This record gives sequence, structure tokens and C-alpha cells, in this order.
Amino acid sequence: MKICIFGAGAVGGLMAAWLHKAGHEVSVVARGANLTAIREHGLRVRTLATGEFASYRVHAESDPQALGEQDAVIVAVKGQGLPQVARGMGPLLGESTSIVTAMNGVPWWFFDRLAFGRGKLRLASLDPGGELGRDMPTERIVGCVVHFAASTPEPGLVSHNMGNRLILGEPGGANTARTEAIAGAFEQAGFECVRSRFIEKDFWVKLLGNVSFNPVSALTLATADKLMEDTDVKDYMVAIMREVLAIGRAVGVDADIDPEARMDMARHLGRFKTSMLQDMEAGKSLEIDGLLTGTLEVARHAGVEAPFTHSLRGLIRLRAQATGQYP
Repeated sequence: MKICIFGAGAVGGLMAAWLHKAGHEVSVVARGANLTAIREHGLRVRTLATGEFASYRVHAESDPQALGEQDAVIVAVKGQGLPQVARGMGPLLGESTSIVTAMNGVPWWFFDRLAFGRGKLRLASLDPGGELGRDMPTERIVGCVVHFAASTPEPGLVSHNMGNRLILGEPGGANTARTEAIAGAFEQAGFECVRSRFIEKDFWVKLLGNVSFNPVSALTLATADKLMEDTDVKDYMVAIMREVLAIGRAVGVDADIDPEARMDMARHLGRFKTSMLQDMEAGKSLEIDGLLTGTLEVARHAGVEAPFTHSLRGLIRLRAQATGQYP
């Protein structure tokens, strides 16, 4: 397949490297020091479990116009980077191009195929002008929930720390050949792929951890294992998870998982820094709206109170504003 990846960070970089190694025609859209490093040294991947190190000469450009139409475009950026992605997406899209959203948080298309709201609701906090929906229409979307741990110690270098699992599915659950083609490519590249008949639920299961672990880790500068070892902090995160569970159930998306079981999913990844903690330490902008603001907008539509989640958003927003990491 001809595949372009928007965002060659930890997630997108590992996908690009493995897909390239499997023989697919892979390109990445990158910028700044990351683009320079990939062009000069290749896209480098270090595997923590084995110590293996490899470099992959993937085609890297800053302008999507240079890459042409693709079979699939994988969007692996933080929520705040989506408007720029949407504006550059056009030259990559042919008649049947798929768009794979490999992201954390609530996707902008979340309500489009749900019975709740009958397809008429839009997440204004994530797509205020409707630009994302117009440039990346739902009929092209394959949702992708990522369950592996990776980081970017320096530009152009991905550290693969643990896991290889992806969950794929189209909004509303009516999977087509679009999903099967993407899953097949990922499996060929070495990922474990699950085909989901309700990808919105899988996003919500991941969201339980993202909304709680990410902001709390950024506030405390603690790794995930330390958050769970502290009883007070763990109880606070469980309260947030219970709110997020209630929000999902109110709109027909029941994650159907106990907070303790969701904690176990994080324990399986061991001692790791959340993506928001990594961004905090690197001085990057924080994905507050995609995780927290989007969740709270769903709560407003559902009429669900979420005081713990509201307070957490206020705390992490103020912290990020103090260091110029949130507008």
C-alpha cells in the first residue's frame, strides 16, 4: 500500500518504520528538527526489550503536496495539530483514500454515527468551524486505538518500549474493505490488530486512562506506576474514571470496564511516562482539549455532571498556561 503518516512522533514514527520494513511505500509529513533528523539519519527505532537499533529511509516532506495521492493517510498528531493536518490533507486524497485516526482523546467524528443525537451533534470544542469534518469526512475514517508504549528521546528517534496492539474500526461499526486493508497492512508489519464492531467504545475505554493518567502525571511529574501506588492519587483518578464511564453510558457508549481493570491495563505497561508528561517536560503544547474539553462537551450534551474532571481540566490548563504550553 501507499501510506502517508502525518506526524512521525512516537506513535506515527513506529508505524512508519514497521510499515516501511514490511515493504509498503511509506512517507511521513514532518517538520522542524524531526524532519531534518529523518532526512539526515533515517527514521531510527530502538527496541527497549531487545536493544535492537535500526534506521529506515522513509520519504519525509514538510509539504503534503510533494507526496501525491495515497491509499491511506494515518493521522498520528495531538488534537491541537489537527487544523494544520486538515488544511494539508487535500493533495493526499484520491477517490478511495482511507484516513486512519491513530490518536488519543475524543475524536471529532465521535457523534457522527451514534444513535444519540441522530448524527446531528458536532463537537464544537474540537472542530469549531467544521473544518475537520469537511476536509476529513467520516465516510473515509478508520478509527485506530493504540495500545503500545513508545517515546521520542530525540528528533528522528523512536523508542519502542512495550506492546504492539491496535484496535481498528469504522465509525458506527459497519466495517468495510477499507478497515480490512488497513488491518492487513498493519498485521503484515508486525502489529497485533483487532477489528472492532464498535470503535467508539474502544476509544472510550482508552479515554478512561487518558483523561485521568495524562493530566495527573503532568501535574505531579510522576510515572504511571507511582500514581497507582499512592492511595490518595489513585482514588482521585478512580473518581474521574467513574465520571467518564457515566458520560459514555449516557450517550450509548458503555466502556463496560471497572476502573480497577482499567488500572490493570496501565500496570501491564509498567513504569512509563504518559505522553502528556513527556510533552510537559519537553516544553511542547499539551493535549488538554482533545482529552478533557472534548469529554466535558460530551458530558454537557448528555446532561452528566463531572466535577472531578472539571477541576482536573482547570488545574492542568492553568499549569500549562504558566509555561506557555496552552493558549
